[in-house]
Amino acid sequence: MNQDFSKPDHEDSGKESDEDLTATFLRETEVVEESVEDGKKIRRKGIYLLPNLFTTSALFSGFFAVVAGIDGDFTAAAIAIFVSMVLDGLDGRVARMTNTQSAFGAEYDSLADMLSFGVAPALVAFTWILQDIGKTGWIVAFLFMACAALRLARFNVQLGSTDKKWFIGLPSPSAAAVVAASVWTFHSFDAEALGYKVWMLVVVAAAGLLMVSNIRYYSFKDVDPKGPVPFVVLLAIVLAFVVISVEPSVMLLLLFGAYVLSGPIMALTRKIRGNRRKA
Repeated sequence: MNQDFSKPDHEDSGKESDEDLTATFLRETEVVEESVEDGKKIRRKGIYLLPNLFTTSALFSGFFAVVAGIDGDFTAAAIAIFVSMVLDGLDGRVARMTNTQSAFGAEYDSLADMLSFGVAPALVAFTWILQDIGKTGWIVAFLFMACAALRLARFNVQLGSTDKKWFIGLPSPSAAAVVAASVWTFHSFDAEALGYKVWMLVVVAAAGLLMVSNIRYYSFKDVDPKGPVPFVVLLAIVLAFVVISVEPSVMLLLLFGAYVLSGPIMALTRKIRGNRRKA
């Protein structure tokens, strides 16, 4: 008698059902984008992996900064915010170099920036010293976070409609850098001193308000990294790395502090020159 070793019908149907569920899940969760290129509407499925890996890494660093801040490891939290800055700068450049820009990538990057440069700096500053000031402390921390959200939203809607040479308002990574560098530099000192509390109140509030201001900041986007530069430029970059490595927290605070002040100083200079011309 011949024996039938084939699988029962109910097992085959179960396998087909699992395949149908998998196919349905993949179809319903797929990212579909429509864009217009050269006057033609293009429909694209899926996402680009490489630039979004950098964005995910930046998001991870931002979340790590939050966790480290809650645990009281403020040095690690500040460094994680700076790591997020580096990764955030790379994801856009990688996308442009590999021609893998997408609307999904832009939105994902914006959400990652909100955590890394909005939530993380505000929370780290609050857990270090602002919580000792009571209601004023958490209000200032919230102000910074809300301004970061508004800054990112405004940047997204103004994209392509402003001069690329300038940012309107302080970029959120630079605002986060000033806050993170301040925490990194001063957290090992006597945090009970009134001076540190006042300093962080001023820094966090000022950085937040500058993000939503109309003050222009140089974007450095007109600098061509692929073009030739004088030898002295490379020498200056090498010297900058050497100086920063001597005392990273202090030098980064001075560097980004100078950039934050550059906007109001240039705005005041332009206003004075304009008044002189009118006179």
